[in-house]
Amino acid sequence: MHTSSQASAQPTGRSDATGGAHDATPDASGPEALRGRLGAYLALTKPRVVELLLVTTVPTMMLAAGGFPGLWLVLATLVGGAAAAGSANAFNCYIDRDIDEVMNRTKRRPLVTGEISPRAALVFASVLGAGSLLWFALLVNMASAIFTATAILIYVVGYTMILKRRTPQNIVWGGIAGCMPVFIGWSAVTGGLSWSAVALFLVIFFWTPPHYWPLSMKFRRDYATAGVPMLPVVAADTKVAREMLLYTVAMIVSSLALVPLAGMTWVYAVVASGLGLWFLADCYGMYQRAKDPARGKLGAMKVFHGSITYLTLLFVAVAVDVYLPF
Repeated sequence: MHTSSQASAQPTGRSDATGGAHDATPDASGPEALRGRLGAYLALTKPRVVELLLVTTVPTMMLAAGGFPGLWLVLATLVGGAAAAGSANAFNCYIDRDIDEVMNRTKRRPLVTGEISPRAALVFASVLGAGSLLWFALLVNMASAIFTATAILIYVVGYTMILKRRTPQNIVWGGIAGCMPVFIGWSAVTGGLSWSAVALFLVIFFWTPPHYWPLSMKFRRDYATAGVPMLPVVAADTKVAREMLLYTVAMIVSSLALVPLAGMTWVYAVVASGLGLWFLADCYGMYQRAKDPARGKLGAMKVFHGSITYLTLLFVAVAVDVYLPF
């Protein structure tokens, strides 16, 4: 998350043409101010979240094409996808600015600090979103544009406006938006979908709770203060960890379903199984520690970071498998 600081003006003596001295103040429209402003708008898009979404897009496109689908198509899809995800995140920052203000994790976001006004953020999010849809429609295809619009609506309306403040299962159903890059990438190549795309979609869908709930455990006080009923806020750690195990098992099954559906090789099957069992072991370890605190700290952030490693390596395996000759 990007934060920008405002440097206080320090008086410096400077002689003018008449020999007098006066205080010099920084130019509010200079390069530093511009960089700070651009950085604040970039922070609204939550670039780290966007990066993770795009990690799933390229391997999906490669699987759909049976190879590399072409540099222009990949770049066009990534640019459009980044703009769409950035738009959804900026809308999220606008709608949730009251929550962000009371949470330690988010209190330095630009709308809270006043670096960007709510109106400017809303305009920025709207222009970015409309631009991404037009981009996909003109430069990729209508199918990908429709899936992009669906993703933005699910995240902004479904998750942020409806689910987030009302149900502990918010991230489960709101997480559908995070699965949409698979459909966007697949449809960008083929103009439609397939059962292989559905399997990849389900991998991310079932991955989302065991990815996000550990983070919610770490910041549960923040969420409780903000009145957001994340499952770790309203349920015992044992219940959360048990549900994480169930979602992880479903995730592994979905990843292996890709073998018959997409004709993946035994190499992918071995890698997917190994990665899945490794992540399942991490979740099981957290469950055991939740049942018996004497075993040590819960280790939620270890599971959180492990989930990112899992998803990244699994989709790398998808991309590599396309080129295996057997």
